[in-house]
Amino acid sequence: MITIEGIQKFIPHRFPFLLVDRVTEIHPGKSIVAIKNVSANEPFFQGHFPDKKIMPGVLIVEAIAQAGGVLLAQSIPDPQRKFVVFSKIDKTKFRRPVVPGDQLKIEAEILKLKNRFCHLKGRATVDGELAVEGEIFATLLDREDIDAL
Repeated sequence: MITIEGIQKFIPHRFPFLLVDRVTEIHPGKSIVAIKNVSANEPFFQGHFPDKKIMPGVLIVEAIAQAGGVLLAQSIPDPQRKFVVFSKIDKTKFRRPVVPGDQLKIEAEILKLKNRFCHLKGRATVDGELAVEGEIFATLLDREDIDAL
């Protein structure tokens, strides 16, 4: 298990954009299972939507990507020298709304990891019911190139 403190060692996201609370299972180079507890206090609920709070689908996809980032950090040599960015989102479907009080179970698996490119398949469920599924493509950049910007 990896706690929030450990997650912060692997990915650069911080409040209010850190969307993974705990990693419950990880198999480097293969797959990850993580948890996001959805609280009514999330800042995005102020505007999405004030009368019917629904977690934005793009943030659920981002949570899957962040879990994938933790997985990548455990799957490549010298992860501290890399910076992971989205390059494509594909075949994504939103199946059910996610609301305050839900707990997202996030699963991601590496379909392909070659050189600087990674293809992940991910899903998020609530109480066993599929909320979001899709594929994410990421590019691994050299951190010194990012720091130079």
